[in-house]
Amino acid sequence: MTGLVLKLAPKERVLINGAVIENGDRRSRLAIMTPNAHILRLRDAVHPEEVTTPVRRVCYIAQLVLSGDADAGEARMQLLRGIEQLSQVLTDHDSRAHLTMATTAVLEDQHYQALKALRCLLPREERLFAASRT
Repeated sequence: MTGLVLKLAPKERVLINGAVIENGDRRSRLAIMTPNAHILRLRDAVHPEEVTTPVRRVCYIAQLVLSGDADAGEARMQLLRGIEQLSQVLTDHDSRAHLTMATTAVLEDQHYQALKALRCLLPREERLFAASRT
């Protein structure tokens, strides 16, 4: 079987091509066979009021493409510019690896993979902000 396989918890919601779908009372597994479908787990979503940091801002742009609220072509430059700015601050090897994965994903129009790579940077960013406050 090819395509994306989503494993959903009971009552978990997912956005597929602009439609919110809620799972039933049991765990389930969905196979998304349509290539390039826009899919976003709502538990992974960054809400507009949470867009308060550089990494969250770039994640949010990728998320807008996945939700269908932004055109992929128009968002590409914003994403690449945001990733470049992050790479000037997050210089450790692990962060660079995630940023490289995100860049590659954006260039290949794989916005879910870009979001996934960028979300890995959220805990690191939080630690940096916490350290700067003390």
